[in-house]
Amino acid sequence: MIKEVYSAEQTRLLGKEIGEKACRGDIYCLKGELGAGKTVFTKGFAEGLGIKEHITSPTFTIVNEYSDGRLPFYHFDVYRIGSPDEMYDIGCDEYFFGDGVCLIEWAELIEEILPENSVWIAIERDYSKDDINYRRIEVK
Repeated sequence: MIKEVYSAEQTRLLGKEIGEKACRGDIYCLKGELGAGKTVFTKGFAEGLGIKEHITSPTFTIVNEYSDGRLPFYHFDVYRIGSPDEMYDIGCDEYFFGDGVCLIEWAELIEEILPENSVWIAIERDYSKDDINYRRIEVK
């Protein structure tokens, strides 16, 4: 699926739509440059899961856990991970194969350890467009 969005609100709403359909054990992998909208998408995704807590990017903590929605939600930001082995050190298998849903920002940095059935979401800007808020979001 490919969606074109023209605002942060549309990005959030797409995240919410996907979050509403998320199931136990799902792993969503976000790709996109700095400022592409990964955290905005994630806030909508959490809303779709019924999470009421304030969502922040876990840049320095690697993972934030939220348990007040219909499923436990594990939000990773692996931008600062030096190697996939560091993920094993924090017990990533317990998250990946647990009772919740995982969403991983910068997932391409640990692609080699992710399950094959992970859902990949690429958020891309197109600087040739006149609208600075334009994003192309591909889900596969």
